[in-house]
Amino acid sequence: MHNTFLEALAAIVGESNVLAGESDTAPYVTDWRKQYRAAAEGVVRPATTAEVSAVVRSCVESGVAIVPQGGNTGLCGGSVPTGTRREIVLSLARLNRIRELDARNDTVTAEAGCVLAEIQRAAAAADRLFALSLAAEGSCQIGGNLSTNAGGVNVLRYGNARDQVLGLEAVLPDGRVWDGLRALRKDNTGYDLKQLFIGAEGTLGIITAAVLKLHPRPSAAATAWIEVQDPARAVDLLGHLRRSCGERLTAFELLSRRCVDAVTAFRPGLRDPLPGGAWYVLAELADSGTSEALNEKLEQALDTGLTVNAVIAKNESESKALWSIRETVPEAQFTNVKHDIAVAVSKIPEFIERAGAAIETAYPGAPIYCFGHVGDGNLHYNVGDASLLARHAEVNRIVYGQVDALGGSISAEHGVGQLKRDEIARRKAPLELELMRAVKRALDPQGLMNPGKVI
Repeated sequence: MHNTFLEALAAIVGESNVLAGESDTAPYVTDWRKQYRAAAEGVVRPATTAEVSAVVRSCVESGVAIVPQGGNTGLCGGSVPTGTRREIVLSLARLNRIRELDARNDTVTAEAGCVLAEIQRAAAAADRLFALSLAAEGSCQIGGNLSTNAGGVNVLRYGNARDQVLGLEAVLPDGRVWDGLRALRKDNTGYDLKQLFIGAEGTLGIITAAVLKLHPRPSAAATAWIEVQDPARAVDLLGHLRRSCGERLTAFELLSRRCVDAVTAFRPGLRDPLPGGAWYVLAELADSGTSEALNEKLEQALDTGLTVNAVIAKNESESKALWSIRETVPEAQFTNVKHDIAVAVSKIPEFIERAGAAIETAYPGAPIYCFGHVGDGNLHYNVGDASLLARHAEVNRIVYGQVDALGGSISAEHGVGQLKRDEIARRKAPLELELMRAVKRALDPQGLMNPGKVI
């Protein structure tokens, strides 16, 4: 290693944890969808908060920008370099310890590099639930989840990633460490600083650890695969289930027939529970008591004219099979123009109808893969195949135009990254942008934290 800057970093984290060769850095400088790739001076892998702090200080001295990276499972290019200036990738993967699990306080303190599924397992071992759950949970890391304010399938009952956090530890853009690891549910002593870093995508500092909320672990679950006539019936069914089942309703996912067909083609071993329908809902209840009682509750709730047909899982294995369909949808239609939008729940049917008509007019026959978390108004609305990627800007204008018309958001849970940075700037009010930039300047006056992302 003959680069003086990289040698200084190696002195902090160890030579084996500074990667500079093209083959070594390739997985870190390319995003998951392989849509973004740019060179970095190196990849640095600290193992402690103190090492992160020292790396940041060294970068400040050399004027080198920092791209914080978790599991690199994002869909918006937020965790890879832009190639527009000197940059390093700072991987948090070695910062992966669970520091404390306090079952009596229902909290777990985890470092940023902890894989989401590992936190879930640690909570389960203590007979608790960590509620954040998403398709990439086997490889995504909690620091990345928090930096993008991830959503997932349990938002309906437990809220977004932001709602799972009591305290944070973060390394600021000048290398100082803010210790806000408070395990308090009430702390009314000024600005809630942790919320600055959650959803900021590493542009204001680097999350290194968090105090996360745990919940009682449900002893019973009931899962149903439900055929509905159309999205309007799905929204009506959501309201009905919320009234009849209350807080037991933890998930309510909508999938189009095209999504199911894509999954069964991609993984022939997955069985289509109700062939021939146009739209489906995957709903789940969770509670104390027995699964038999909860299944009966769900069956009674589904005895309504809002459904065409339904299959209720008889056991955990059948439930997992139904969830496998939903979790495989992102992989089954990997290469197309993707959108992660949100509208008011009541406007979901109108959005689907309007956007579908507009896409058909512009690109007759283009497939549309519509699925998502109807319970919180978040749809993944993906259009076409690889042939439309070159025209993604045109497709975006059509889809985002319908989102705008209904007062929605073009980024619900995947973040902004590089993909939506310019689109967001066009949609934010001037005052809102001014306030965001003022915060950025105050915390990161040199602009070294994840440049080219968000703002």
